[in-house]
Amino acid sequence: MTEATQRTSDNGVSIWLDDLSRSRIESGSLQDLIANKNVVGVTTNPSIFQKALSQVGPYDAQLKELGKVDVETAVRELTTTDVRNATDIFREIAEKTDFVDGRVSIEVDPRLAHETEATEKQAVELWEKVNRPNAMIKIPATLEGLPAITATLAKGISVNVTLIFSLERYEQVIDAYIEGIAQAAANGHDLKHIGSVASFFVSRVDTAVDKLLEANGSDEAKALEGKAAVANARLAYELFEKKFAEDPRWADLAAKGAKVQRPLWASTGTKNPAYSDCKYVDELVAKHIVNTMPEKTLNALADHGNGAPSIEGTYEESHAIINKLAELGINLKDVTDKLEADGVAAFIKSWDSVLADVQSGIDRVNA
Repeated sequence: MTEATQRTSDNGVSIWLDDLSRSRIESGSLQDLIANKNVVGVTTNPSIFQKALSQVGPYDAQLKELGKVDVETAVRELTTTDVRNATDIFREIAEKTDFVDGRVSIEVDPRLAHETEATEKQAVELWEKVNRPNAMIKIPATLEGLPAITATLAKGISVNVTLIFSLERYEQVIDAYIEGIAQAAANGHDLKHIGSVASFFVSRVDTAVDKLLEANGSDEAKALEGKAAVANARLAYELFEKKFAEDPRWADLAAKGAKVQRPLWASTGTKNPAYSDCKYVDELVAKHIVNTMPEKTLNALADHGNGAPSIEGTYEESHAIINKLAELGINLKDVTDKLEADGVAAFIKSWDSVLADVQSGIDRVNA
């Protein structure tokens, strides 16, 4: 293990890889990252599968085996096969950590982001298709997604809640989680192996807010560049601590074996070259955190990251940063609402590309 990734892990952060492909699994790359860089889980999303499935070659054998199936069926088979194989690689870690880590996430069709019942139905289908206890089903934290999150958890299915940008929505996600776990308990499910993370997106907040600060142009605005995203995430951690400590339902559920829904930092690749390439890891280290990283960020952390605790004692400063943004006329809720809508749209665009690429593959191998 590298010194920086080990230190990051020792200080409470579970390092997950934000990437998956057939070639990564078959080449041994994933096993190597587990062995040498403290990787203990994987997240996928439509953009990741778009990148993987656009490769000519790795999926041809399975496509040929599937024959002339419809493209939706083919995509489901290809993606769930990768996730199933990855969960098997992580099974030992899952068992050693009592299923806290060793998780592999797969997302519902992003076109269902505003359809509660269809999301719930597909979450069950994906869970049954992957058929591994250390899988997680990703459901977006849209308003329509919230009841689907509760209903899916109530069936004993582990959930990764994705596309969270605002503190307001994050609080709703925690409430949806606690209600789902309460229903799972009432339905007779063993709570010990039901896992959940709340994927709070980070770097995209800086990208959006920095543009507004640049447009303002004042010295006061310039002094805030690169600070909004970390402040927003640190306040999410404050909310995490507060909610699970104070919600009257939680103590009873924890006594029955329920685990807290950990905050997961997503979108942690640094997009502004003026900022440290470890910024959204090193500035967000605390206990009960998951940080899912693209490989480039993971390598940067391994090479020159810090990994020391960096959230405790920052809440007052973080509140002050958000208040200063408001004083400059930047409404963070408007920013995060747009980021959520843009995030859903981007995943739908990626999914459309997945369908097109896989259809090309079906046509090629059956020509």
